[in-house]
Amino acid sequence: MKILVTGGLGFIGSETVLALISSGHTPVIADNLYNSKIGVLGRIETLSGVRPAFYRIDVSDKKALADLFEKERPEAVIHFAGYKAVGESVSKPIMYYRNNLMTTLSLLETMEEFGCENIVFSSSATVYGTPKRVPLYETDKRGETTNPYGETKSMIERILEDACKAFSSLTAVILRYFNPIGAHPSGLLGEDPRGIPNNLMPYIAQVAIGKRDKLHIFGNDYDTADGTGVRDYIHVVDLAEGHVAALKALDGKKGAKVFNLGTGRGTSVLELVHAFEKANGVKIPYVIEDRRPGDVAVNYASVEKAYRELGYKARLTIEDACRDSYNFQLKNPDGII
Repeated sequence: MKILVTGGLGFIGSETVLALISSGHTPVIADNLYNSKIGVLGRIETLSGVRPAFYRIDVSDKKALADLFEKERPEAVIHFAGYKAVGESVSKPIMYYRNNLMTTLSLLETMEEFGCENIVFSSSATVYGTPKRVPLYETDKRGETTNPYGETKSMIERILEDACKAFSSLTAVILRYFNPIGAHPSGLLGEDPRGIPNNLMPYIAQVAIGKRDKLHIFGNDYDTADGTGVRDYIHVVDLAEGHVAALKALDGKKGAKVFNLGTGRGTSVLELVHAFEKANGVKIPYVIEDRRPGDVAVNYASVEKAYRELGYKARLTIEDACRDSYNFQLKNPDGII
């Protein structure tokens, strides 16, 4: 199957492109390089032996997107493209709403124009809001999101659901990620944030190589075993395989379908720090700060539906993710060039 991957040079997108190639699919990448680097394309080729077609376009640019569809005629789309930093979304909400919504709307309009009826959307567990209980099930209602980034994900889910109701031939698979971590075991691909990392694992890895002085842990007075927040951390390689598995849901019954992608297990911040130290033989200095507004105590997934309907289950461990993240950081101290 020929599959358009928007944002395909990003952290999760690039791993998914690799997984698609290894599964016999033909990915086509659209990425404007806002939060990714062109060097990733060569690394995908090194790892797979295939250099996917690449279009440096903004997915909200309908003319450029239509030209791509006219030439490539993709049969399905995996939609990653979007701004993703929670803190930045709070300070720049209009930018986030405009970009994340417009890219999706332009994409859906172009898909309709060219008769492409299948889309897999990169959503987030943030759409559940503050959990009333854990684990979180796909049947749980979308909650009140705590930031504009999360709200765009929730709004896009609603757009896809409404589009599927209006156009009976459309299939949308919504994947709610929990907390992606890790890197490709080769060290060639991984999370390469610009500036100060927003996510926990790359910050830990930068502390480990001395690029940052210490880790800042926000809150140690939550109602958890060690007082720090608990999350469902999933290896990015497993997450990529989840997208290949999700393609199975494009066959058969049409409409919108939702799946959690996680491990079904919670790990606290301090547990993750200690796992990193053990896996890599390093010490991670840290300091406890006040809680961040909007953070929840515990958040992890029910993964039964993905296993039951897609035959998908995460297989890699927290230790694997810690080892691979450190390996990537050691090999790319200044990021991907």
